[in-house]
Amino acid sequence: MATPDPPGPDPERSVVEPSPNGDQQDLSQYALKLRIRQQEILSELGVIALQRTGFTELLDRTVQLAAEGLEADLCKILEYITEDKRLLMRAGIGWDPGLIGIASVGADLESPSGFALHTGRPVISNHLENEERFRTPDLLKAHGVRRAINVILQGDGAPFGVLEVDSRSEGEFSENDIAFLQGAANILGMAIERQRYERDLRNALEQQKMLVNEINHRVKNSLQLVASMFSLQASATNDPALAQSLHEATGRVTAVARVHERLYRTADIETVDLAAYLADICQDLDRLMPHCKVQCEAKGPIPIATDRAVRIALLATELVTNAAKHAYPPGGEGQVFVKLSGAAGSNLVTLSVRDEGVGIPDTFDYKTGRGLGIRIVEALVTQTGANLTIQKLEPGSEFVIEIPLRPDALEP
Repeated sequence: MATPDPPGPDPERSVVEPSPNGDQQDLSQYALKLRIRQQEILSELGVIALQRTGFTELLDRTVQLAAEGLEADLCKILEYITEDKRLLMRAGIGWDPGLIGIASVGADLESPSGFALHTGRPVISNHLENEERFRTPDLLKAHGVRRAINVILQGDGAPFGVLEVDSRSEGEFSENDIAFLQGAANILGMAIERQRYERDLRNALEQQKMLVNEINHRVKNSLQLVASMFSLQASATNDPALAQSLHEATGRVTAVARVHERLYRTADIETVDLAAYLADICQDLDRLMPHCKVQCEAKGPIPIATDRAVRIALLATELVTNAAKHAYPPGGEGQVFVKLSGAAGSNLVTLSVRDEGVGIPDTFDYKTGRGLGIRIVEALVTQTGANLTIQKLEPGSEFVIEIPLRPDALEP
């Protein structure tokens, strides 16, 4: 079948319905008021689209306003369903109940709406009873529609569908009506595409979060496997020094594994609650050192960047391990007290690790210490921009570290 000529209004017919008294001046005033109202409707529809209105509500308001702008009793939005090659009614006004989401019309070139969809050109059928260019859809026949106007709802690339206004009354849809209806369709089309982009972006972000969570989960499992291997090697060796080193390495690996565990259990991958994280670390250290009880006091939440939280956790791990190793005689039992505190609104937190052991020598200087643990402490203090002070107690000793939560918030 040959493609029909682009339909349009009959130029010999009146633009609007004449006024009851037939006065041409009244007709002109009536037409002017109608065009002004159409511009107001387009502005109103634009505001609705910008307000991030829900998809269904946006479609419903569009059909209501489009019908009002053309003084018609029926309007519908038809979405093109590619696999069915049909146009499905997604929203409508004036139609019999139960048709929205169910009723459909053909999307081929012999259908007025199909022609508008495939060619992008508006279609006006002012006398459906005498229409020879297209077949009249059964849906329109069943509702006594006499005239119809269709414009494309263009998407980004593929069109979304068609915006159609139908009327049971006699009269004429005109070129001015096309301009109004196409304007409404363009506003709706942009809003639909914006919602598509936002939905795709949300889906992409959710997919990214899922992948990041999966990575954190796998990293945590891998680190726990390494920690388990260290523990097994420590249990199998007869060398006390080697066993101690392996236990210390287990604590360091477990501290990093713990943060990855927290990351895949929360939607926030940039920050962690330092108080809860440190409490977990202390529980792990308590299990690793059965001869030394580790008690933790950490009130939160204290949100902090993940990388800084790891460094602070490693600091606590090294200080607790060193206390358990040096504060109490070999084979002896004791306690290590860990405390984390911070004032509300302050950029500083204070980490304290205290023991009740033999105390530190008068000549001890952590900056010149040669042990691996104390060198790790020195490096971590420097990396976090912290300040470490050591207090001698009776009995025992206490390491107090003041740590900025956000280095960029430090005062000059």
